[in-house]
Amino acid sequence: MGVEEEFLLVDPHTRLLMPVAAPVIASAEVKLDDRVAPELTCYQVETRTAPHRDLGALAEQLHANRLFLSRSAAAHGAGLVSSGTPVLTPTGAPPFMPGERYERSARAFGALDEEQVCCACHVHVGMANREEAVQVSNHLRAWIAVLIAVAANSPLWGGRDTGHASWRTVCWARWPAAGPPPYFESAGHYDDLVATLVGTGVVLDAGGIYWDIRPSHHVPTLEVRVTDAGLTVDDTLLIAALVRAAAATALTEVREGRPAPQPDPHLLRAASWHSAREGLTGTVLDPVSRRLTPSSRRMHSLLAWIHPALTRHGDAALVDSLLSRLSLQGTGAVRQRAALRRRHRPADIVDYLLTRTLAVPGDNSG
Repeated sequence: MGVEEEFLLVDPHTRLLMPVAAPVIASAEVKLDDRVAPELTCYQVETRTAPHRDLGALAEQLHANRLFLSRSAAAHGAGLVSSGTPVLTPTGAPPFMPGERYERSARAFGALDEEQVCCACHVHVGMANREEAVQVSNHLRAWIAVLIAVAANSPLWGGRDTGHASWRTVCWARWPAAGPPPYFESAGHYDDLVATLVGTGVVLDAGGIYWDIRPSHHVPTLEVRVTDAGLTVDDTLLIAALVRAAAATALTEVREGRPAPQPDPHLLRAASWHSAREGLTGTVLDPVSRRLTPSSRRMHSLLAWIHPALTRHGDAALVDSLLSRLSLQGTGAVRQRAALRRRHRPADIVDYLLTRTLAVPGDNSG
């Protein structure tokens, strides 16, 4: 598996976003090479890991990427923040990164582009072929809402609490091909639908398919892109471990010929929105049973389903430890809100995010 993390660049004095992505990336490329890349706006930067089998090695690279990127940002007067949305949002349209694709996107989507200063975490899981990748996607759809809840880390926008634990999920759902993916009969079915969306101009290209789960269009993986950017490396590591185990469990079911559940698409979207609002502190809508379930119980169901894969990968003990920490400290959204209550000023929350973004894996300081 490999992980992509998106970050915000902020002025550590004013706590406002800084449009310095281009020079930061140029500096970071000296060390990170193609593991650092631009995003839509000049306020954002993305890092990528190499493929890993071992969670410990993945954690080391995630932390190293963050440290070096933060040093590159500091050389240009900026700090690095890992949050699904910025605490303080700029007025007017953000500056976009140069490039023909970004220019086409701005012309096609207008204000939709202007309101997408959002950051996610994408987990790529290696797949032998695209046919199995599509079938695994079918099996994972019912668990999307749980992943949103566990990873919620974007409660603030414009200096205020949005009332949602993952406001990024709500913002991102407005794209024409976003949210829970459709059920696909085959890879051919997937390709046909994508070709139609691209051919009609509804999306710019295959990269504009923003479904929460999709076969990657450039590497042999299934990309699970449903979660907010993790506040800490530990948060990201937990999501990566859960996603890999869920994909491995689903792959076993595919190869054994077990049918995937086919919940109503409207319930899938409703479940995603419900988890975006509630996070991990309330209930999760199970789109298969059509019932609200306490988040802890739904999380337990996911863990029971993937436990054999966690054990096979040697990840069970680490995941138990990460979940215990999550239970004590809460999700990133819970921690951001707690910091807001303690510090009162939204600008001070940026200071908290700057510190926690660079926390060493295993740091329990909150």
